[in-house]
Amino acid sequence: MKRRAFIAGLGGVAMWPLATFGQVAPKRPLIAWLSGGGQAFSSTFVASFLQGMKDLGYIEGRNFDMAYRFSEGYQDRLPALAREVVELRPDVILAAAVVAAVAARKLTSTIPIVCPALADATQLGLIAGEARPGGNVTGIEPYVAGLPAKQMEVAREIVSSAAKIGLLTNLKDQKAPPQADELATAGRALQVTIVAADAGKPDDLDQAFEKLGKQRVDVVIVLQTSMLLSQGQKIADLALASRLPTVFGYREHVVVGGLVSYGVDLRWCFHRGASFTDKILRGSNPGDLPVEFPTKVELVVNLKTARALGLTVSPGLLARAEVIE
Repeated sequence: MKRRAFIAGLGGVAMWPLATFGQVAPKRPLIAWLSGGGQAFSSTFVASFLQGMKDLGYIEGRNFDMAYRFSEGYQDRLPALAREVVELRPDVILAAAVVAAVAARKLTSTIPIVCPALADATQLGLIAGEARPGGNVTGIEPYVAGLPAKQMEVAREIVSSAAKIGLLTNLKDQKAPPQADELATAGRALQVTIVAADAGKPDDLDQAFEKLGKQRVDVVIVLQTSMLLSQGQKIADLALASRLPTVFGYREHVVVGGLVSYGVDLRWCFHRGASFTDKILRGSNPGDLPVEFPTKVELVVNLKTARALGLTVSPGLLARAEVIE
């Protein structure tokens, strides 16, 4: 009787699910997205990255997970958000720009960090060198040498009589001062007066445009930073209300109403960031993955904004540009 019951018990054990004995499904890789910009404005770049991952066989929620943190343009929030991200112990941190990479790198030298928008990475101590980064940071540098000077030339092409050019800066962002310096040098070469107005956070934009308006600048060049990019719609609205033509480094500004941009396609950078992530998930060391550079720049013009400002865009510029109506 007891033997029969014991055998029956064994049969029951054999039919129990294996999970009952503690077997769990393999943990999916976790990628943490850390951004100094806004969540809504970042959706284009998130989509580009996720498409890049999909092209490599990864589907969010199926074979990898994402955790997102956005500072909404307030850089002083980044250290706390970076700490949250590091405490998640992700397999990769996707730092959307250099401000996020700096914040994350201060807290970890072991978690791989991929940044699709690096700048001055060697000077900031994020990498040892572009060919061999050597640490836990790698990515793409979209800030092509000489680009700010070309933006100055575009400003003069848009407003040929421009004698006073405004700079909308965001000097809290580590990649802003080199751009400002290069633009100032280019302005001196063209013998134009440079007027800078700084916005450290989104709340400062109204005052910055008020300053540029009072100084009666002819055109404004907006620096390439995370906060200024995330505030593209507000900047476009303020510029139009102030009757100020604007030149940017990113097409995203022009899509929401800015006048003209000249720079690299950030969507490509984020799509390409997926390749770095894939290599790291497959076992590559970020320090062995060379930093890459975009090979294409694009000129984009918003004709609706030009008409609203009463500007006529030259046929030569239009022939070179992507035109947004």
